[in-house]
Amino acid sequence: MHRDAVNSALRNVAIIAHVDHGKTTLVDALFRQAGVFREGQDTAERLMDSMDLERERGITIAAKNCAITWKGVKINILDTPGHADFGGEVERALSMVDGVVLLVDASEGPLPQTRFVLDKALRAHLHVLVVINKIDRSDARPLAVLNDIHDLLIDLDADDDQIECPILFADGRAGIAKKSLDEEADNLHVLLDTIVEEVPAPSYSSAEPFQMLVSDLSYSDFLGRLAVGKVIHGSAKSREALVCIGDGGSQTTLNVSRLQVYSGPSLADTDTANPGDIVVLAGIENVHIGDTICSKDAPKALPRIAVDEPTVSMVFAPNTSPLLGREGKIVQSSKIRERLEKETLLNVSMQVEDMPGKAGFVVKGRGEFQMVILLETMRREGFELNVGRPRVIYKNDGGKLLEPIEHLYVECDDNFTGIVTEKLSKRKGRMVNYESHEGNRARLEFSVPSRGLIGYRDEFLTDTRGTGMFNSSLDGYEEFRGEFPSRFTGSLVADRSGECVPYALFNLEPRGQLFVRPGDPVYEGMIVGEHNRDSDLNVNPCKTKKLTNMRASGKDDAVILTPVLPMTLERAIQFIRDDEMVEVTPKSIRLRKGSLAAHERKADLRRATST
Repeated sequence: MHRDAVNSALRNVAIIAHVDHGKTTLVDALFRQAGVFREGQDTAERLMDSMDLERERGITIAAKNCAITWKGVKINILDTPGHADFGGEVERALSMVDGVVLLVDASEGPLPQTRFVLDKALRAHLHVLVVINKIDRSDARPLAVLNDIHDLLIDLDADDDQIECPILFADGRAGIAKKSLDEEADNLHVLLDTIVEEVPAPSYSSAEPFQMLVSDLSYSDFLGRLAVGKVIHGSAKSREALVCIGDGGSQTTLNVSRLQVYSGPSLADTDTANPGDIVVLAGIENVHIGDTICSKDAPKALPRIAVDEPTVSMVFAPNTSPLLGREGKIVQSSKIRERLEKETLLNVSMQVEDMPGKAGFVVKGRGEFQMVILLETMRREGFELNVGRPRVIYKNDGGKLLEPIEHLYVECDDNFTGIVTEKLSKRKGRMVNYESHEGNRARLEFSVPSRGLIGYRDEFLTDTRGTGMFNSSLDGYEEFRGEFPSRFTGSLVADRSGECVPYALFNLEPRGQLFVRPGDPVYEGMIVGEHNRDSDLNVNPCKTKKLTNMRASGKDDAVILTPVLPMTLERAIQFIRDDEMVEVTPKSIRLRKGSLAAHERKADLRRATST
């Protein structure tokens, strides 16, 4: 389709980067310097991280839009997540922009998620502007990082224009950017100028009627369902009658009850949506991401947003423990399903299926971290449920079993490279690169099955004494590399209901590492600790000391227990085996067996060994 016009008063740009490379802090500084806030106005730090979980974890989870005006040009900025598990958010964001600002840490350089999001941008033929951030770090190496970025662009088959992209150096926290390291700078004006000059203005066809691609959904208590997207062609007015074209070509008529555009971090009402505008429409209930909203007189669908397939699945099931309903308000299977379906509407990379013959659902997504964030959100909303171990999704190609493979980047001290390589080789990992850096640091690259990384993070941090870093991104599918043990230890399983007693826990400590404290409620089939051996052991954590009328030296000493590390969702999900589950409630995270009764577990084991 020939595009013969541009909206020169507008620029749409996404900021893409790896986790913790400073995207959200840079956007804060852009807000301040573009005059979004009045002088002396009290503003929150990391303004775009609006979710509680984002503020607590210091990461961006959902892509969010905002807008600033610079020298008469409106710049729509999309702050995208830096974690590959939220790749669906990145794909949606890139469908609305004409250029990207690639932010790279001046010390760490381009990391796996940088590669992941940059590859998406290059495939969409978006204009790239590189910003090397955090040049104030004591270990900054901006020129070496610049070489790494050029190598990455060449490796990703960027065209000549994309390789010759503008390069800026910045300190987002101080709010400065410059074209060379030698320059003096005290603001971000050069970055704003470069965005206006280098990012193309949205182009459109003046002959085409109104078309808008729905890239995001939101909800308002006052307006109902909101459709967010970019106007590709034509214009629309508030109260105008339009048509929504869904998957398969189904058409639904709608009246635009309210039309809004972004102004700073919030929304402002507008009468007209022009080509290139990122707008928010109210007045349609049955809308999905990827739908086209267009003119009633000439309905014409746009290509739908293409999203990578999910690679991990997890079972979400209603809670069946004896402690059901004590801590959560929402326990019904129908309510859990309703909540999961709502999540699939807002998150294009997630799918939900019913479990055949069982009460529960199979949730498919990009990675275990995406599942953890969904679970954490649900427990805060009052849900109580059980979840199983993450499992990778295999493919079958002409009789060959294929599995997802991750490209893993590890950075650690030279002393720890041996143990890391040994552990990953046991998980069918293969080393593909080894580099030695200054300060006795090494960077290693591995090709590892996705299932090999489930549960490995905690082990890695222990092996590197908390000083190692590892990041991974999906590298594609390869032939199945064979089985390997996921855990070398068994579980300590409670054999009755009751409350944990200090005397009992003290006598259980030699058996393994405990997960419970005195006074914690337990029930038959609940996992109270990790066994030192590879088999499960049924134990009684409620056993009290027998009372006698005999006194002996040392018998009345106070019991001193080893402190117990609080159980987190990530740790719980990584720990469990295939026959175990995590009980998630608003107040607690407990581990349990899939079958609670001991005789049922024995029967399950007999069935498993006979097959």
